[in-house]
Amino acid sequence: MPLFVLTCIDKPNALEQRLGAREAHIAYVRGSGACKVGGPFLDEAGEMVGSMLIIEADDFAAAKAFAAADPYAAAGVFQSVDVRPFKLTLGSL
Repeated sequence: MPLFVLTCIDKPNALEQRLGAREAHIAYVRGSGACKVGGPFLDEAGEMVGSMLIIEADDFAAAKAFAAADPYAAAGVFQSVDVRPFKLTLGSL
């Protein structure tokens, strides 16, 4: 199944929104079975400021739909979301 990288950058000062939606986000991602690896981007102080996920999806449209259904997106946490096809060359998932 094709892989996709989701690069999600939080809006400025969105940490409170992120923390409010975090439990739902984690349940969504874990429950989907699509995520191969993921986690938050951190700023210099160690605070969460975005997310990166590598997911499996049938196609680009399905990967975009996965990103759009994320509870973080529904909570308005993200400033931007970039979805790109990905080919694993080094390492393993």
